[in-house]
Amino acid sequence: MTATSGTISERILDTLRTSARPWDDDELAQRLGVAQRQTINQVCRRLAADGQLQRYIGNAGKLVNALREPQSDGRVVGAAAPIEPVSNSIEVTPGSSAEQRAAEGVMIAYLADTLGLKLGPQRIVTATGARVEVDGADDNRSLLVEAWAHQGPPKVAQKHKVLADAFKLAWIASTLPMRPRLILCFSDEAAAKPFQTGRSWAAAALRDQHIEVFVAELPEQVRADILAAQRRQYR
Repeated sequence: MTATSGTISERILDTLRTSARPWDDDELAQRLGVAQRQTINQVCRRLAADGQLQRYIGNAGKLVNALREPQSDGRVVGAAAPIEPVSNSIEVTPGSSAEQRAAEGVMIAYLADTLGLKLGPQRIVTATGARVEVDGADDNRSLLVEAWAHQGPPKVAQKHKVLADAFKLAWIASTLPMRPRLILCFSDEAAAKPFQTGRSWAAAALRDQHIEVFVAELPEQVRADILAAQRRQYR
């Protein structure tokens, strides 16, 4: 099969099957001559949901695609593991949030992939010299993101943490020459629900401040790591 025959799904799988490395959506779009990158993104996400592809964060910080062909040791051909469970590499203390920090990186990369932007953590210094760090921003600071890796409904104190992140976004946006798009990124629908429900004052406040709620799709292993960290932290 050539790069110009077959369906887009078949052509993506064929390209990855004959390659010695994973490819990101932009590379696949260019290789296959598909003008709309979002088309490749949608097809790859569907293939991943069907279990034919693995999507994970590559060395350049972008989501890449690899065939899901496990070897005897569990690896995927041409791919590095998406996230190594932290407990396999370092000693984890009961209060450690290393898994959540790793998951937040995956969430930011997923959001960047969805929006077609390059996002990364940034430290912003205001005119008064105050400094603030955000989990994700593009080079032009047209988008600012705070991420919260949590599974399940939030506790009261955790809701306050999210609202503090929202306040930080709203405040730093007010100091910039052009107001950026603001997003709170969640890893779970249940965690995001209190900030989306119409009867919630928190949801109403976020809407009034033009702060969007986005829920990232995470690999099952990443979800399992977050849940394990939550059980360890609250036991």
